Amino acid sequence: MAKQIKGVYEAVLACAKKEFLEKGFKDASLRTIAQNAHTSTGSIYTRFHDKEGLFQAVAEPAATELKKMFLDIQETFHQFGEDEQRAEMGQYTAREMGHMLDYIYDHFDEFKILLDASYGTRFDKFIDELVEIEVDYTYKYMEVIGCESVTSGLVTEEFVHIVVTAYFNGMFEIVRHNMSKTDAQKYIHLLNQYHMQGFSVIFNAGKES
Repeated sequence: MAKQIKGVYEAVLACAKKEFLEKGFKDASLRTIAQNAHTSTGSIYTRFHDKEGLFQAVAEPAATELKKMFLDIQETFHQFGEDEQRAEMGQYTAREMGHMLDYIYDHFDEFKILLDASYGTRFDKFIDELVEIEVDYTYKYMEVIGCESVTSGLVTEEFVHIVVTAYFNGMFEIVRHNMSKTDAQKYIHLLNQYHMQGFSVIFNAGKES
């Protein structure tokens, strides 16, 4: 087995990140990546198997960690009692979304790639995976509080899915528009307020004012 030259792996990842950012997955060139990393396409195949394997090495760590972070946030909240869930819903969501925002800005290029350059890979469903987690735990919360709009069938899972999808697409506009972190914090704060007001309508749908 040929000995791998120290530093080549890191150089390929850095050049791949730049190439994927500029051209997206489908149009990115392994030849260009290899030239910029001062190595051969053969060495890329040896280390990453193919272009999608290289894309995975660039994008998967950030995607996996954010998804894990989000699942932990949801599961921790689900362990609260009913009264605590009702009392903490808004503040808990805002605080934990702030932590997610910090992580996104610490890995901004990777999330830019996930959102704008992943077409043709399994990662182009990245937002959909977060939506499914949110929909699942939203239903768990509504079960805890005894949400009549759901049990009556007035609010359907399809509608909740639409609302949550709109929220996450809105959230990641901060990346797509290359917002500064300061502007993104303001944007997310307002988006969370808007989202919570919208869900108050869903939770109380059908009740007379």
